Amino acid sequence: MGARFTVTGGREGLLRAVLTALAVGLGVAVLAIAASVPHVLDERDRRTAARAVNTPLEFEQPGQDLRGSSGTLVYRDAGTEFRDKKVGGALLHPEGPGAPVPPGVTDLPRPGEMVVSPALGRLLASDAGKLLRERLPYRTVGTIAPAGLVGPSELFFYAGDGRLAPGDGAVRIDRFGDAAEGLPAQGELVVLIVLACVILLLPVGVFISAAVRFGGEGRDRRLAALRLIGADGATARRIAAGEALCGALLGLLAGAGIFLLARGFAPHVTVRDVTLFPSDVVPGPALAALIAVAVPLLTVVVTLSALRRVTIEPLGVVRASAGRRRRLWWRLLIPAAGLALLVPGTLAVVGNPFYGPVETAMIAAGAALLLIGVAAVLPWLVEACVARFRGGPLPWQLATRRLQAGGGTAARAVSGITVAVAGAIAVQMVLSGMQSGHDRPGGSVASWSHVQASYRAGTSEEVLAYTKAFRSTPGVQDAVAFVEQYASRPGEEHSVTTVHVADCSVLRTLAKIDSCRDGDVFVAGEKGGDVPTTRLFPPGAPLEMDGFERAKERGTPAYQWTVPASARVVETLPGPTGDHQDGILATPSAIDVRAIPDARTTVLARVDPRDRDDAVERFRNTAAAIDPGMRVWRLGGVVKENHLAAVEEGLKTGAVCVLGLIALSMLVGTLEQLRERRRALSVLVACGTSRVTLAWSVLWQTAVPVVLGMALAVGFGLGLGRLLLALTGEGVRDWFAFVPLAGAGAGMIVVTTLLTLPALWRLTRPDGLRTE
Repeated sequence: MGARFTVTGGREGLLRAVLTALAVGLGVAVLAIAASVPHVLDERDRRTAARAVNTPLEFEQPGQDLRGSSGTLVYRDAGTEFRDKKVGGALLHPEGPGAPVPPGVTDLPRPGEMVVSPALGRLLASDAGKLLRERLPYRTVGTIAPAGLVGPSELFFYAGDGRLAPGDGAVRIDRFGDAAEGLPAQGELVVLIVLACVILLLPVGVFISAAVRFGGEGRDRRLAALRLIGADGATARRIAAGEALCGALLGLLAGAGIFLLARGFAPHVTVRDVTLFPSDVVPGPALAALIAVAVPLLTVVVTLSALRRVTIEPLGVVRASAGRRRRLWWRLLIPAAGLALLVPGTLAVVGNPFYGPVETAMIAAGAALLLIGVAAVLPWLVEACVARFRGGPLPWQLATRRLQAGGGTAARAVSGITVAVAGAIAVQMVLSGMQSGHDRPGGSVASWSHVQASYRAGTSEEVLAYTKAFRSTPGVQDAVAFVEQYASRPGEEHSVTTVHVADCSVLRTLAKIDSCRDGDVFVAGEKGGDVPTTRLFPPGAPLEMDGFERAKERGTPAYQWTVPASARVVETLPGPTGDHQDGILATPSAIDVRAIPDARTTVLARVDPRDRDDAVERFRNTAAAIDPGMRVWRLGGVVKENHLAAVEEGLKTGAVCVLGLIALSMLVGTLEQLRERRRALSVLVACGTSRVTLAWSVLWQTAVPVVLGMALAVGFGLGLGRLLLALTGEGVRDWFAFVPLAGAGAGMIVVTTLLTLPALWRLTRPDGLRTE
């Protein structure tokens, strides 16, 4: 019978059903999107693993246990960057007709050809991709299918190279999909994600509970009529529950439709610099079933809870005007439990970046309980504060008396704001601290005009050619190249210096050298510098260069070398990037570069800041012309960690949705209160009270719970943020992170009040005095 009332209640009933279904549907859609996050990450990881190979790092040499055959392929990573966006790619050389094919590709590209992702194809075809086309001198012959891409906007390519051979970064493979296990997520990142989920999902429950209160006036009339024809109170409540359940089921259908519509915009959502495929945004079966059961159950529970203090009589519905005072002790237990988990967990990981899942779970659970405790304490705080209000202007008295008579509804609606603001303040403080730890320092490289490249060790002729090539690149103001490797005294690994090998023309740009010829060696130290290079590594000092761990695993012996007694002590000069190259400066014939394990060629350059972006891309083009495997990166500016940016952007997007939901729930609560008081409001207007006075009373009635909630949220949020900053060892960088959020709360008060004015004007007309 309740379901029939929902769908056959005439135009008013249908309108009420549509509004309820839409409101519940919005909540369901948000829950479904949140439940899709694990599947999105799993699908991205699966596609990433499907195309991955175990390529060596830049200082490693791959093992050649796999012999070449008709089923092998030589693979080399050839990724680059363009306009500070990652462009992934690889060079391929099949060694036989049975060579493996990467996912998303039907045929391997021939030498001089490449297959590209759709996004990269569009970029190369546009004017904006002109400089990138010069870096990828291959003919496009195909497109990579979605199965071979992490996201629809990913820039990726496979190119054929007939000269490719195993070694120096290239590896022989017989299949794709040999991905190493991914690194576990940072503990502080997990905590941030948990906080974001609490911030986003708890207000959704508040909104759904407000949505089922739509159309309370019509429901009251129906329930009274049912009592008049003989239904008892329990039957009337079951019928009301049936109405709510039907509206919730319609909301599930509406939520599914909204979810399907919203996931079509997935390609426009960026996570870790990659957009999402709509097909990936699918909630897991268990989470989808939980939503399908929990939302209808929540609507029934909310409906029955709302009828607890309601007496349904045959001639009308009477609501209790006063109830028991709220108790504080059990509400404080929730944040106390959160602190009991949060404080020990935080203290256990201070200064320890490798804390485990137990500490992470303690911190995440403690932070979540602390936020939930904010919502639990707020109703008591509102009741305790408004009970002490006395006197004041007439609008203030009308508002406070209404809150004293029943402020629970307003407090429940505002609890969503409280949780969202407290969590957002904490997350923003933690993000600021974490980003300060992940920012690259400024100092002498405060701009983005300094560039560095790294490559295998080159001969003196190659190094000189690199220097000339980069210096002749348009937009490059200065460049220097040299072979380098770390060195230490035998048995004294804590005393480390760097050996730089280049010809005299290059060394003169690194230090004050009067005379130089091939075979000379210099000990270079910065005047007034912090490192006493000339004292720790004087002429005649023995040095040892053993390379990286990979070299030790290969059994490559350490290179023993002694700084010649004839070496001269010189003062360093700032290089192209402004840094001083302290250490040993040697000419090519003074040291055997080929015997130094894992030596690298380093290029330092400074580009014209007036043509910075294009000059950097031309520098990368020159590097790619030398070898596509040469790594290039900028030294200056601030680089934010991708996962932190993703959390920050996700929190901002979610906060917009949550604030909208909270504003709607507040609007619903205010309209329901006005409906319940319409006869009293009509009497006030008939007795001479102006509608402006009533409008101000509505404003104060909305503002008081919000202001109290914001004050509580600021206190809890700042405290939680300060505790969580102990994870990163950073201090508070911004104690005023709550100001924009407080402004948003004030804006919500004004917007909610303005939207209730038309209903207030309508409810205070003379016909509101009529009764039957």
